[in-house]
Amino acid sequence: MNPSKTVELATPALIIDVDALEKNLSTMSTRHPGSKLRPHTKAHKCTEIARLQLSHSHTSFTCATPREIIGMAAAGIGSDFLLANEVLNTDRLSALAKVSENVQVTIAVDSIETINAAVRAGLHDVLIDVNVGLPRCGVAPELAGQLADDARKTGMTVRGVMGYEGHLMMVGDDEKRKTRVAESMKLLARAAQDVGGEIVSAGGTGTWDMHDETGINELQAGSYALMDTDYAQLKIPFAQACFVLGTVISRSKDWLVIDVGLKSLSTDHGNPSVDGYDVLFCSDEHITLVLKKDSAIGLANIGEKLLVRPSHIDPTMAMHSVAWVTRSDEVLECWQIDLRGW
Repeated sequence: MNPSKTVELATPALIIDVDALEKNLSTMSTRHPGSKLRPHTKAHKCTEIARLQLSHSHTSFTCATPREIIGMAAAGIGSDFLLANEVLNTDRLSALAKVSENVQVTIAVDSIETINAAVRAGLHDVLIDVNVGLPRCGVAPELAGQLADDARKTGMTVRGVMGYEGHLMMVGDDEKRKTRVAESMKLLARAAQDVGGEIVSAGGTGTWDMHDETGINELQAGSYALMDTDYAQLKIPFAQACFVLGTVISRSKDWLVIDVGLKSLSTDHGNPSVDGYDVLFCSDEHITLVLKKDSAIGLANIGEKLLVRPSHIDPTMAMHSVAWVTRSDEVLECWQIDLRGW
């Protein structure tokens, strides 16, 4: 029997507020219409959400895994995909090469090894991934031009550059964040001049409104669609659209326990939040909650449902196979989280 109300859902259950989602998509597409936004699929891993992004005129997508690109292409969503991640596995890259017979597939490279892996798989288009300050992937800016030359010698088409200023997403002061983003993007601009190509790709949800003068021509934001409590600290104009619904399964006079835990949401960006409560701690299957000191409510009763706001949306989505689409307490649809895996 399909549930029609959220109270009927077995928990833990992933919940999407469809009105908040739609508002978030509209806000972003107004600022970054069409190809100015390359939405990052890793944040939701769901073709139905990608289909909504497509309806907002975005036809190019950023992906973190070959699986995301393969699934999107199979669903007929999008025509230009960027794998914004270094991949060496021949089988996975060969699967992308097959997809590239029908849609544009470009992969990020930051070494001769990643270039050679792409060549062996039969791929043809790359972006040079440039390190702009985050100690993760990316070639040093001053070496980007040489790497582009090396790629072209193999027959590759170098479409441009990408860089991710992820180390700046959570700088709390807006002006400081904007200043540091501008400094970071100077590194990418230098590399773009040496590399050539038409694409300069960067950015994320935390810097969504800070690239008007940085020289990038596409933004790779993803979390804006569903949001989490970490990004909510920045007071950006995107609403929490995704929750994990839990049931109170135990209660004492001082605390209660819900059946949401580390297996149903990520805590790498801090504890989740529940209105009216403080999180005492999270464990595998449980969250223990105590009332906030100024809370006007009493402890919920056993059997009651509570909404939990995740602190990091991307890995939380990867923990669930389906999401229940809701409006208020009404269940409208069930969407598959069908782009999980690698």
